[in-house]
Amino acid sequence: MQKYVISELDSGERVISERVPSVRSVAIGFWIGAGSRDERDDRAGVSHFIEHLLFKGSRSYDAQQIAEIFDAMGAELNAATSREHTVVFARVPDRHTDEALQVMTDMVFAPLFAELDQEREVVLEEIAMYEDTPGELVHDLFSEAVFGHHALGRPVIGTAEVISSVSRRAVASYHRSMYTGGNIVVSAAGNIAHERFVELLEQAERKTTAATAAPPRVRRPLTQAPPPGVRFERKDTEQYHLCIGAPGISRSDRRRFAASLLDSILGGSASSRLFQEIREKRGMAYSVYSFGAQYTDTGLVGVYVGTREENLATCVEICSEQSADIAAGNFRPVELERAKESMKGRILLSMESTSNRMTRLGKSLITDTELLGFDRIIAEIEAVEPDAVAELAGVLLAPERLSAAGVGPDEDRFRAAIGNGVARQAA
Repeated sequence: MQKYVISELDSGERVISERVPSVRSVAIGFWIGAGSRDERDDRAGVSHFIEHLLFKGSRSYDAQQIAEIFDAMGAELNAATSREHTVVFARVPDRHTDEALQVMTDMVFAPLFAELDQEREVVLEEIAMYEDTPGELVHDLFSEAVFGHHALGRPVIGTAEVISSVSRRAVASYHRSMYTGGNIVVSAAGNIAHERFVELLEQAERKTTAATAAPPRVRRPLTQAPPPGVRFERKDTEQYHLCIGAPGISRSDRRRFAASLLDSILGGSASSRLFQEIREKRGMAYSVYSFGAQYTDTGLVGVYVGTREENLATCVEICSEQSADIAAGNFRPVELERAKESMKGRILLSMESTSNRMTRLGKSLITDTELLGFDRIIAEIEAVEPDAVAELAGVLLAPERLSAAGVGPDEDRFRAAIGNGVARQAA
């Protein structure tokens, strides 16, 4: 059974950890409640830009020293930005926990935003690389199709227009406003006791610029999703890359367990309906899958397929037929049972990683999501009835709710393939 401890520092920072004495490592994460949905339109991408700049030097360490210190430890150091948070994370041998915390604390709280123009070019190259990867690009187009002009519809990576012009002053101002005590969670999992971890963190923060004391930020909720939409970007690709789906459910919705099982049955595994029908039986695609995302107040659910033009309409048909079939409750008991066992197995295997344990703790706390024990999670999975999965499929994947996005050589052929049943208001 997972046992974790939570503390709150004077600054409002929350610290959560779990001791795993059987390992010789510690996974550490600094979670900041700052993501792309928190940015103004004219600052789109600044959260991700700051994530890059944290590695380019702080008050006590320059960029090369940061790299050399973690390399000398044999440790891993990385970061990521999403629509609702930024995380700087590391996995280190337990004897180096003190040093790792000192460097990471300085990076997070006292960045110099040095080499800003050089890193600006790196991010612009990243954006260009992303634009050249249609299988990735289509997902951002899909978010825009679903959420329109809301910040959830913007790419996390930002736009070339903003990144090429945003000033150091604007970057530093955003950092000061978002990297505050109540908006930060520090999580750890591995061979360290909670009291010792808190002590090391407080020591590290005394040596750097401490987090400004502030209450947690309250994010403005999305009260109503915009009407469904269609987005397309023309590129001379061999395949059409397509996403079809709709707004999903929030991470606190009790139906999230049914949503995970729906994803597994529809397209989330090698035995799923879409993988078997489109790839294994008909050979119409190499990559086909369903996906979902859950945010504070809403979510996203959809299907991706990459296929040649002659297969596009048929693939869309199969996706529609399989979604409707599940919504009608036409799935065998063994499908749901297999999905449940798969979900339980993945959870069990993930807990063999201290990084996954740290992520579970930190992400739950920064998103204010109830941190359920494993026994409770297993019970919630087992309690999902077939009718709950069918009902959720009928609600989320109803034709009148569907948006679509595509990347490929011809928009007219794309729109003809998706037909009138997808985003008919926008098409």
